[in-house]
Amino acid sequence: MESMIVKGGWMMVPILFGSVAALALVLERLWYFWSISLDTKRFSDRVFALVEMGDRKEAHDVCVQTNHPLAAVFQTGLEHAGEDIDEIERVMEREGNRQIQKVEQNLNLLLVVTGVEPLLGFLGTILGLIRAFMSWERLGAQVTVSALAAGIYQAMITTAAGLIIAIPYYVIYHVFLGHVNAVSREIMHFGDEMVSALKKGARGKKG
Repeated sequence: MESMIVKGGWMMVPILFGSVAALALVLERLWYFWSISLDTKRFSDRVFALVEMGDRKEAHDVCVQTNHPLAAVFQTGLEHAGEDIDEIERVMEREGNRQIQKVEQNLNLLLVVTGVEPLLGFLGTILGLIRAFMSWERLGAQVTVSALAAGIYQAMITTAAGLIIAIPYYVIYHVFLGHVNAVSREIMHFGDEMVSALKKGARGKKG
C-alpha cells in the first residue's frame, strides 16, 4: 500500500488529505444523528397529551430534557403559547428552519470533498501522462517500458484512489441527506399537530 501511494506521486497528498477530512465529517455527523435518535411519534403523543390537558409546564420540561430538533421546535411553540396563533406558527417555523440547518451542518463540506476527490484523481492522471510523454520525448527511440512506468503508475493510481474514496462517501452523503429530509418532514408534520394541540389546550383552559 505504501509503495502504491509513493508511485501515485505528490497528487496523492491532497487526495489522502481529502479522505481524512471526509472521514472526520462522517464521524461527526454519525455522532450527531446518534445523539438525536428518538421515537418522535411516542414523544409527540406524550407532549400533545400534556398540552391538551393544559399542563404546558410539564410539556415544556419534557421538551427541554429531550435532545432532538423536534423538541426544540415544540419548546419554542410552548414558550409562545397564549399568543396569536399566527405568531406561534411563525416562531415555530423559524425555529424549525434553524434546527434543519443544524441537522445539515457539514454536509455541504462532505459533498465538496466527494466532488473534488475524483477531480484530483483525474488531474493526477493528466500529470502522470504528461510525465510519461516527457520521458518518451526525452529518450526517443531508446524509450523503455520502465521509463514510462512512473508516469503511467501515477496516472492509474491517482484516478483509482480518487474514485475509491469518492464513491463510498457519495453514498454516505445521500444516506445522511435522507435523514435530514426525514427530520424535516417530522418537524413539518408534528409541528402542525402541535399548533392544533395548543389551540385545543387554549380552548380547554377557557372552558
